[in-house]
Amino acid sequence: MNLILTILSALGSFIVTNVDDIFVLMLLFSQARSQAKTGNSGIVSMESKGNRIYPRDIVIGQYLGFALLVLISLLATFGVTLIPDQWIGLLGLIPIYLGVKLFIKGEDEDEGNILSSLNKFNKFYLSVAFITFANGGDNIGIYVPFFSTLNNNQLIITVVTFFIMVAVWCLIGYRLARFRYVSETLEKYGRWIIPIVFIGLGIYIMVENETFRAILSLVN
Repeated sequence: MNLILTILSALGSFIVTNVDDIFVLMLLFSQARSQAKTGNSGIVSMESKGNRIYPRDIVIGQYLGFALLVLISLLATFGVTLIPDQWIGLLGLIPIYLGVKLFIKGEDEDEGNILSSLNKFNKFYLSVAFITFANGGDNIGIYVPFFSTLNNNQLIITVVTFFIMVAVWCLIGYRLARFRYVSETLEKYGRWIIPIVFIGLGIYIMVENETFRAILSLVN
């Protein structure tokens, strides 16, 4: 019974803190699927410097970003704080930067591609990891008190459940991206939707963590 309760608590915690990740994953998988059909043409080229970006890069990046969130949360649970709470919102600058960059790149017809614009140094999964980490920065504030209520066995079960759910989340995002209406809409308007989503996500992260207030307090 304790095992079931621990798993259910882990599932609830993961779902509540990562619902927004599904939409981001859907956008990325949709662009990847679109490029798989169109090759090097269009705004979603998956070719950069001769290396193709596969959906597995999105999965790897999602795992890396989430693993970093869990690691920081575990360290904070045991008293090692790497990021002060009031400055977690600065992570929102990452998706804002990527969104602005994608918007600017999208205006260049010769380099007009969404995914390869993020594919610096042929490591697209790192860009996905940054997005995942930034989007989940406020999760740390929930995971730390949650982890602190668990014993070692429960903590292990929770972390394992979390990582299983990352795979489930990726699968859901991948499946949603395959719906005809979703894929057609994102293929047509992805050049606008993805940058706007990234910028909006970054602003939301900063507002949610009261980062603007913290910055103003320093200025004043």
